[in-house]
Amino acid sequence: MASGFFVLLDDIAAIMDDVAVMSKVAAKKTAGILGDDLAVNAEKASGFASSRELPVLWAISKGSLLNKVIILPIAFLLSAFLPVAIIVILVLGGLFLAYEGAEKIYEFIFPHQHEESAGITEETFTEEEILEAEKGKIKSAIVTDFILSVEIVIIALGTVIGQPLGQQIIVTSIIALIATVGVYGIVALIVRMDEAGYKLIKFSKKEKSISKFIGNILLKALPMVIKSLTVIGTIALILVAGGIFVHYIPFFHHLTPKINLPSILKEFIIGLALGFAVLAIVNLIKKMLPKKSAQA
Repeated sequence: MASGFFVLLDDIAAIMDDVAVMSKVAAKKTAGILGDDLAVNAEKASGFASSRELPVLWAISKGSLLNKVIILPIAFLLSAFLPVAIIVILVLGGLFLAYEGAEKIYEFIFPHQHEESAGITEETFTEEEILEAEKGKIKSAIVTDFILSVEIVIIALGTVIGQPLGQQIIVTSIIALIATVGVYGIVALIVRMDEAGYKLIKFSKKEKSISKFIGNILLKALPMVIKSLTVIGTIALILVAGGIFVHYIPFFHHLTPKINLPSILKEFIIGLALGFAVLAIVNLIKKMLPKKSAQA
């Protein structure tokens, strides 16, 4: 009886070891999207009055958790009854990621004029207008989170296809939880950097002090951190997309060994090429749509 109990414990330990290893692999695969998710949400959570940043972020976090609750069961059902759908969604998600990365690079090289939107502060709007503007930004952030969450869950699930369903559920759920708690926890720290900087500067009574020096660094660092995350996230998006194409599209899988380049560079080139191809098609469709509406 005792030996059977210890065998059971040994089996559980082995399963947990497998889960830990697979979770590490899944985390690496989804790191690019998590970086992009971090940059996007840091940008969307900023621009509010200081007292409203954390409540808005909390509202977005709850929406993100609800997104995961909706997405995870559907993903597990597909994995159990229609596993080929996971591959199809992975490739489609890869195309979207590649397109998103290529679009950011295109926007950087050929910037477009965007309307400047004023920050949502108590001085600019009434309380009712602030709450209405907050609802709009929260809804937009949750919709964006839903798209990114689908990509994160499917890519994480793609790393454990072929494993027992129980392990698939545990690993993918862990990554989904990290994608919410980890990302929004870091976003909360990022958006409060400037507030911490202001408090350190205000706390210092001397013209030159360590607290004032650190405060100024935090104030100047916030926009730089968000920009850095955007750049890193863009590169990671293209790499993740390229990796999906190389592993799941036979043509690219057989093509890459013939190219005498490091694998990371091959994946980046393939992801970037397909991303710009999708971008060209999307831009062409956008140009055609107004003409059709004009003729109608």
